[in-house]
Amino acid sequence: MSRSRRIRHSLLAVLAIPLVAIPIATPALAVAAVGATKTYAAESGPGYGYGGSVESYGGAYGGSFGGVYGGGIVDPYRQSLGTSAATVDSEPATEAESTGVVLINTTVGYGTGQGAGTGLTITGDGIVVTNHHVVEGATSITVTDPSTGETYAATVLGYDDVHDVAVLQLEDASALSTVATDRDVAAQGEEVTAVGNAEGQGSLSAADGTVTDPSTAITVNDEDGTAAELSDLIQTDADVVSGDSGGALLDEDGEVIGMNVAATSGSAEISGYAIPIDTVVDIAAQILAGEESGDVEIGGSAAALGVQVDTTRSTLVVGVVEDGAAEAGGITEGSTITSVDGTAVASIDDITSVLGDHEPGDEISVSWTDAAGGAHTATVTLGEGPVA
Repeated sequence: MSRSRRIRHSLLAVLAIPLVAIPIATPALAVAAVGATKTYAAESGPGYGYGGSVESYGGAYGGSFGGVYGGGIVDPYRQSLGTSAATVDSEPATEAESTGVVLINTTVGYGTGQGAGTGLTITGDGIVVTNHHVVEGATSITVTDPSTGETYAATVLGYDDVHDVAVLQLEDASALSTVATDRDVAAQGEEVTAVGNAEGQGSLSAADGTVTDPSTAITVNDEDGTAAELSDLIQTDADVVSGDSGGALLDEDGEVIGMNVAATSGSAEISGYAIPIDTVVDIAAQILAGEESGDVEIGGSAAALGVQVDTTRSTLVVGVVEDGAAEAGGITEGSTITSVDGTAVASIDDITSVLGDHEPGDEISVSWTDAAGGAHTATVTLGEGPVA
C-alpha cells in the first residue's frame, strides 16, 4: 500500500564535526487535511491562529488566547499532500504489531486546529508514552485504543522536551493491552517494523525496514525557524511518515526497541528515526515518580487567564476564551487589564510573568478597565492553557 509523502522540509546534510554528517529531519507528526478542514501537526507550540501584532496563546493563557502563555506567535505545522517525490510502502498493522499501540488526537488553539499522532501503552491503567511534540500546544487530547475502539480523554503528567518524550494518563482506563519492550541496544542491519497512525488515517500501519545506524544524531527543523538537536537515535530505512510520531519501532520478535520521532524528506528515500525505548522508559519512570529535574517537567499545562491580548496596545483584550477564567470574572473584549494578582501590568510579558508563578486552579485577583472606562476587580480561578 502506497501513500504520498507529506513532510515538506528538504533533506540537508550538515557537517557538524569532521566526517560526521547530521541530516536535518522533520518531526513525523500529524496530518494534513480532513475534507476542507485544515489539520495541524500536534506539536506546534504556543501561538495559534492570529498573526501580525496579536499574541495568541502565548502570553496570557499562559499565552494570549490562553491568556498569556509563554510568548510569541508560532505558526502551526501545516502538512500538505504531495509535497515530496517519495512514496510510502506500508501495510495495515497486524493484531500482534498493534498490541499496546494507540491513536492520539489533539485539539489545538481551542478548536482552531487538530493534530494526530501515536502512543505506546506501558501500563494497563492507562499510562501512555508519546513524543512531546505530538501533544505540545494541545488544548485537549483524546486517545483511542484501536483494538477495542474505546476513546479516552488524556492529560499530560509530564514531559522532557529535550529528548521529546511525554507521559499521558488516560481517564478511567483499565485492563489495557501494553507493549512488550526490549531495552537492548539496536544492532546494525537488524530487521525492524515502524508502526503508527500514518498520515493520521485513524488506523495503524506498519512499514518494514532495517536499522541503518543504531546511534545517530539529527537536527529537527521546525516551521517557526527554530531547530532542535536529538541524539542517540536509531536510524532506519522504514518509511516513517506524518502521524507515526510516538509510535512503535518493533524488532523481529515484535518487541518495541524504539519510539518513532522523526523522518527525513525531500528525497525519494526516507530515513526514519526512533528514540531508544530504554531512554523513553527511563524518562517515563522519572515523570511517574514526580521527580522534576534535569530536562523533565512535571505537569503539562500552564495556568491560563483566558484572554487574547493585542501587543501593540498594551494589555488591551481583543478576545476572551469561552468558559475561561477571564470570561467567568466578567472581563470582556475591549477591556484593558491593569493588574494581576496585585501586580500592576503594562504588557503581555508582565501578565505572563505573574501567571508563571501560579498553577491551574489557583485563585487570583485581576483588575481591568472596561471599554467605557469603568474600573473592575474580580477574583478568578485560573484554567489550563495549551500543553507547554
